[in-house]
Amino acid sequence: MTELSAEGAVMGVDEPEVRTTAGVVRGAGEASGSAVFKGIPFAEPPVGALRFGAPRPVRSWDGVRKAVEYGTPPPQSAAFGMDALVSGDAVDEGDWLSLNVWTPDPAPGAGLPVIVWMHGGGYVIGMSGLPEYDGGRLAREGAVVVVTLNYRVGIEGFAHIEGAPANRGLLDQVAALEWVRDNIRAFGGDPDRVTIVGQSAGAGSVAALLAMERAAGLFGRAVAQSVPGVFFSPELAADIAREFAAELGVRPTVEGLGAVAPRRLPAVVDAVGARGGEFAERWGPAAHALIPVAPVVDGEVLPRAPWEALASGAGRDVELVVGHTRDEFRLMMMLRGLIGEVTEDQAEAALRTFGPGGSVGDSGGGSAAGSAAGSGGGSAGGSAGGDAYRAAFPAASAEELYELVQSDWVFRMPSLHLAEAQIAGGGRAHVYELVWEAPGMGGILGACHGLDVPLVFGNLGEGLPALLLGEEPPAAAEELSRLVRAAWTGFAAGEKPGWSPYDIERRSVRLFDAIPSEAAYPEEVSRGLWREHVFGALPLRG
Repeated sequence: MTELSAEGAVMGVDEPEVRTTAGVVRGAGEASGSAVFKGIPFAEPPVGALRFGAPRPVRSWDGVRKAVEYGTPPPQSAAFGMDALVSGDAVDEGDWLSLNVWTPDPAPGAGLPVIVWMHGGGYVIGMSGLPEYDGGRLAREGAVVVVTLNYRVGIEGFAHIEGAPANRGLLDQVAALEWVRDNIRAFGGDPDRVTIVGQSAGAGSVAALLAMERAAGLFGRAVAQSVPGVFFSPELAADIAREFAAELGVRPTVEGLGAVAPRRLPAVVDAVGARGGEFAERWGPAAHALIPVAPVVDGEVLPRAPWEALASGAGRDVELVVGHTRDEFRLMMMLRGLIGEVTEDQAEAALRTFGPGGSVGDSGGGSAAGSAAGSGGGSAGGSAGGDAYRAAFPAASAEELYELVQSDWVFRMPSLHLAEAQIAGGGRAHVYELVWEAPGMGGILGACHGLDVPLVFGNLGEGLPALLLGEEPPAAAEELSRLVRAAWTGFAAGEKPGWSPYDIERRSVRLFDAIPSEAAYPEEVSRGLWREHVFGALPLRG
């Protein structure tokens, strides 16, 4: 075995070793000279006395720690069968807070740009060890160091619990970014060139990190793919947490919920989420959308909703790429068996629940650059929101309206508004839309939610990518993935992503298709409907 250098690393082809601030880790090398290190702890297990607490720095270890297997994921909801991937007593031991590093040049001082990936999963599922998140190809072909990580989800990470800090999952992400700052140089990365990238809930995390003072300075660039607009007020989050606790017959406190084994909590989230209709009068759109946990705008960990924070200049020094897919909600409709089945009544209910408040041109809560307090971020479109959509899309069927309004509410318009808030605050943003249609499932998914993930990593044939792209991905998928990866890694290296910055006059965006192009933002009708809407913290109603 080769000895460690004074700088912290000497890389044998088969068993590369790196000295971190906590101790030496041994990863796996490849013939190309690149290396991967898996399951490196960046914080102490948040169980026992540390349950529901902010992450604590990991304790040092003696000797060499093997880093060739992914760490234990946090407890998972049953969504997509994710609970089956976390079994046995290991999940209760709490070794959830680990990260993985892929480096194409594992030598200290290589000075490569760094991409830190925040996975999605609706804040209730997600783990860094899924095959679609393997960073090997992205790192090797993009000449970047790629870091993926686990963070607490569900009740462990986001429930608003009495006696616990809010947004523990976000605090985990900050702790991982601090680890990157302190250690990534030894893996060949440049701690002054860190780009955070996230999709779905990971993009919501990116938006939150842009607004968090304690994350300032830990990254210089950001990519947010399909930003969800769901953030909770403390009152709403606390009310939902009371229902979690009532399901278990305990109090919604650290002591009450801390007496319940971690592996039991995801089923409680699923049970309460499934009963969302019972709470519609109190929880509003969050109940209808079956979203039981989300980041909380608590005034401390997350001082303000991201849109308000960015419009006030919080992220002006961070260059931003943000965008969405064209058919965001199509995947959810397929999973719920709704494609071809949506009725007029279902469409009308969706329009009333998720449509923007007020008619077109009537603010109902101020501009995107204003305070979120005016509307509390709620849709509450009522008949006005539904009428506006029907007038704007007169030829749309019930199913098309159902899909459109939910695509806009949960992902498309929050993503666009984040870019506009960044510009209002004096920063710069580049906007994109993925319009290339997934060939899997007979082509019914269109340019759906999640299609961007395999394109970013270049992993086109396992897990969710196989569903979206088919068992044999077409050559067009490989080529588009190459272009997306080049844009993201080039951006991380300090370049422009390959198209013009967004501005409120020309509204120029990148359209990722088989042949990408630059054009005016294509969802202009939806943009007009949501022009005066304020995305902020969803309130507790009544």
